[in-house]
Amino acid sequence: MISVGEAAPPISGMTDRGEPFSLADLKGHPVVVFFYPKAGSAGCTAEAKGFARHYDVLRASGVTVVGISVDSREAEARFAVTCALPFPLVADPTGAIARTYGVLGRFGSARRVTFVVAPDGRVAEIVKGVLPGRHVRRTVARFVPEGSGPPPPS
Repeated sequence: MISVGEAAPPISGMTDRGEPFSLADLKGHPVVVFFYPKAGSAGCTAEAKGFARHYDVLRASGVTVVGISVDSREAEARFAVTCALPFPLVADPTGAIARTYGVLGRFGSARRVTFVVAPDGRVAEIVKGVLPGRHVRRTVARFVPEGSGPPPPS
C-alpha cells in the first residue's frame, strides 16, 4: 500500500455517469478517494451515504470526493442512483486502480481504505478499517470545523 507523503498514483477511468475521471485534473485541490468493497452492500451503502450527507460542507471546504470499487460502471450507476450520491464513483472492473493503491483484496474486491490527497498530489492521510463510519468521521474532522455541518455519523 502506498504511504502518507508519497505521490498519489494516477487515477483515470469512467464514472458512474459515463464521464471520464482523472485525479490529475484535480491537482491544486484536496481530494478524498475512498475505496469500498461492493456497491450495494450494507457497509458500502452506509459509507457512501455518510460521505453524501457531508458532501455540501466538504465541497464548501474545497474538497472533491470520489468513490472507487471493482464493480462495473453499470453497477456503480445503480448504486449512485439508489444512494442519491452527489459525487462520482469510478468503476475499476479490472482492479488496476485498487492494485496500484495496494488495496486490492485477495478475493478481488477493494478493501475499505480512504486516501486524503493534498493539493500537491501527495497522500496526506490514510484511513483503514472495515467500519465505514470511521472513514467519514476522519474525513469530516479533517476538513470541516467542528459544529459547522451535520453531526458526524456514529
